Amino acid sequence: MELCIIGSGYVGLVSGACFAEIGHHVVCVDNDQRKVDALQAGKIPIYEPGLEDLVHRNVAAKRLRFTNSIEDGVDHSQIVFIAVPTPPQADGSVDLTYIERVAREIAGVLKPGQYRVVVDKSTVPVKTGEKVTETIKRYNKGADFDVVSNPEFLREGCAVPDLMNPDRVVIGSASQKATDLMKQVYEPFKAPILVTDINSAELIKHAANSFLSLKISYINAVAAICEASGADVEMVADGIGMDKRIGRNFLNAGLGYGGSCFPKDVKAFIAISKQLGTPFKLLEEVERINEGMLDRFIGKLRDVLWVLKDKHIAVWGLTFKPDTDDVRNSVAIELVNRLVAEGAHVTAYDPKGAEKAVEWKLLDPTKVKLVPTPIDAVNGAEALLLATEWKEFLNQDFAEVKARMHTPLIFDGRNLFNPGTMRELGFDYRAVGRP
Repeated sequence: MELCIIGSGYVGLVSGACFAEIGHHVVCVDNDQRKVDALQAGKIPIYEPGLEDLVHRNVAAKRLRFTNSIEDGVDHSQIVFIAVPTPPQADGSVDLTYIERVAREIAGVLKPGQYRVVVDKSTVPVKTGEKVTETIKRYNKGADFDVVSNPEFLREGCAVPDLMNPDRVVIGSASQKATDLMKQVYEPFKAPILVTDINSAELIKHAANSFLSLKISYINAVAAICEASGADVEMVADGIGMDKRIGRNFLNAGLGYGGSCFPKDVKAFIAISKQLGTPFKLLEEVERINEGMLDRFIGKLRDVLWVLKDKHIAVWGLTFKPDTDDVRNSVAIELVNRLVAEGAHVTAYDPKGAEKAVEWKLLDPTKVKLVPTPIDAVNGAEALLLATEWKEFLNQDFAEVKARMHTPLIFDGRNLFNPGTMRELGFDYRAVGRP
């Protein structure tokens, strides 16, 4: 099939590459000419395992190309996916400026007799599909089109396998013609397809991410009880997770959730529920617990080091999760900045995220020393804080780590290490919810 994806960011680029991989012809549109030029030159703007090879292979096979022209994309496609940013506003509601602008631009290039399916791929509030429909009709009264909601469920760090082997595909549609075309798009993926009305499809994404956030906040609240009672949250989570109705995924105590999806989507769902006159108090508590995790962690650090000013502290990890270079809304970044604000001397290492943290002005390189290896970070450190659970941290020479540190003190904010092993190696080891 001939597909157009407007927006070549995280969702758009991964989706376009995977659609091309299973045989569709895809044109990715972006209004940033520098990004288009970079992609045409084979430079991938994000780190995602497997993505670079996928893009290069399908560009070479002429199934994937890039342009800054929406008209080009719409003219040569049966289905037009909108995958532009939907950033949060100050009150937590979603800024739909980019969605509205793209809807107007699509309306401006749709030609008479040119039927198109317009798909909301971005995460949007319920009833956005209705607004997209109204906007296209307002700016092109004769347009022949249908609007569909097709939320994405990609996890950064494993987005390619998530899209190539999805556990479900959700299609929100009021048109059988559009539904049939969307089923053709996804038929090669061999995934269960759930067809709903548009409003239900739009709610599914916010409800799913909010539920996963709830699981994280729940186990973090349990971790506090474990610390007070001497129980081990990892064992408790294993016992809970063995119940098939619950499952072990997302029952991982730590510094809390971050990134570009969970915080934004929880805030958005809270705002949506208020706008609809049905306040979601449970999610407000989920958010409160999550925001308190960093306070608890820094409080425990203060209990040991007393005053943080002028202390030399090493931090391993800056991205919000491993296997990505995404530092947006990263708890690790917030941790570093709060330590710096208290006058600590912070040395940090991350295998993929350091450059973007500086580029996006999330860290001040004059106040945070960024180093090329984990070992470099611990030189003279009075404490080592683990903020992102990159697997490479498990493979360090901890005898050398201990020798280089001023004090062999580790605060594990992701429960990556085995407490008994670390203590046998001579570390004063502190985790989250573990004795």
